[in-house]
Amino acid sequence: MAYLFVGEGREYLLEAGERLETDLGILQVPDDVDAGETVETHLGTEFVARALRGPDLFHHFERTGAPMMPRDIGLVMGHTGVKQGDRVLDAGTGTGVLAASLGRAGATVVTYEQDPEFAEVARENMELAGIADTVDVTAGDVTEEIDELAGEFDLITLDTADAPAVVEHAPELLTPGGFLAVYSPFVEATSEVVKTARDAGLEEVESLETIQREMDVGERGTRPSTAGVGHTGYLTFARNPV
Repeated sequence: MAYLFVGEGREYLLEAGERLETDLGILQVPDDVDAGETVETHLGTEFVARALRGPDLFHHFERTGAPMMPRDIGLVMGHTGVKQGDRVLDAGTGTGVLAASLGRAGATVVTYEQDPEFAEVARENMELAGIADTVDVTAGDVTEEIDELAGEFDLITLDTADAPAVVEHAPELLTPGGFLAVYSPFVEATSEVVKTARDAGLEEVESLETIQREMDVGERGTRPSTAGVGHTGYLTFARNPV
């Protein structure tokens, strides 16, 4: 099992028994280390073992592209109410941050990634997250297997250019009352997803632009940050009729 070792404003992702050489000394992780324990380098610098949480996975997963941002993941989970025992079809795995978040919430996830090398990285990331047994990373095109998947899922999550091709089959893929969530980077793609969802007979179709702005808190007062507004993309949600 891997832990984050935090100290001196740094953090290192290490497994039990691993050895790391730093300018603060050699950090030798005990074989029986547990979360909350303190480990010293040979120069006496202390690092505390911390169990991995969702935000840590976002920062420490091996990346094969830009991962879905935490705020977008939060909207997906909040708008669909994904829960333990749900069955999820995910396409466009990429780094696997969304699939991992859904799996750690207790859902069983089948996620499709077209690039075999990316899929292998995602499998390794699921191992790191401790959910390799509940998140099945499949190397392939989900549109080629739709007929075999029909009627199995409580939630579909898509982050792919060909999302509309899956959306038009959503009524057959989803259980009654099941949800669809589609991430789109562009307005044009969002419009096509919305039209396809409506034509397919899905209900409660809505699209949201995701924007987040940080606040600067200082001695003189608090105000919105002058840094750029944090736009990421567009999320479309819909629901299968009962």
